[in-house]
Amino acid sequence: MRIVLVGASGFLGHHVLPQLSAAGHDCLVLSRYRPGCRDLTVLPGVTVRQLRNWSPDSIARQLSGANAVISMAGILNEKGRKGDGFRKVHVELVENIVAACRETGTRRFLHISALGAGKGTSHYLQSKGAAETFLRSSTDIDETIIQPSVIFGQGDAFFNRFASLLKVMPFMPLACADARMQPVWAGDVAAVIVASLADPATVGQTLVTVGPHEYSLQELVEFTADVAGLKRRVVALPDWLARIQAGVMDFVPGKPFSSDNYRSLQTPNTSEENCLWRFGIQPRSIESVVPDYLGHGKHQKRLDQCRRWVNR
Repeated sequence: MRIVLVGASGFLGHHVLPQLSAAGHDCLVLSRYRPGCRDLTVLPGVTVRQLRNWSPDSIARQLSGANAVISMAGILNEKGRKGDGFRKVHVELVENIVAACRETGTRRFLHISALGAGKGTSHYLQSKGAAETFLRSSTDIDETIIQPSVIFGQGDAFFNRFASLLKVMPFMPLACADARMQPVWAGDVAAVIVASLADPATVGQTLVTVGPHEYSLQELVEFTADVAGLKRRVVALPDWLARIQAGVMDFVPGKPFSSDNYRSLQTPNTSEENCLWRFGIQPRSIESVVPDYLGHGKHQKRLDQCRRWVNR
């Protein structure tokens, strides 16, 4: 199958593309910056092409002969505060891709959305929901929507970011400490994507992917500190102070936290529904994966011990 992927040069794409390659698919990754994707080009059957113009016509020229499109472009924060950046990436880009699909007759469309899309008041979730509504109304597209909870794995922006912050902070003042999450491993999400491509029964469906356990944000940050070998106190901020922190962080370069993040965290990121079991996938837990890439957990210690024994 020839597959065109948009947004696959990021974290999740680095877990999806190896599985697509192993399954024998021919993958074309469209990226804004090709030199940053050199590691992907070593995968058999994977080609990376730089695209500066993301108009429907420009995208359509890349879809020649494609059997399917996978849309996974997304941002967690925008430059401003009005939602324009979220709408551009989460809604307008999806609309342009669908227009390109119509022009080329490419019907199969997999879209990576977010758990809680359309709920709450954050621009992030609202724009994700708007894209889903648009796709469901596009009757000439055979769409499958995948809604993951917070995705973790090698190179993630969740555990790795908190680990970096904990290393330089004597204690962690944490906003929205009671926010509920159900982190799902990137490898499991990738497996669902690959399985969905081969399963016509997923057309028109929304597939929820979550991990095996629920946690509060505070529990996850404390877990991060423990795995990273850092003794740090995590201090839950009262709501009024969390709002102030978010407002201040809106103006910090890189936006490690924002008012929109605060609003997103008001919506529980958990679900009793989980499509992983449908595909015969047993969800991996954070305890079984995160210690291996943060580098100070029991798994890593066992690996270090083995290396020392081999090198004696």
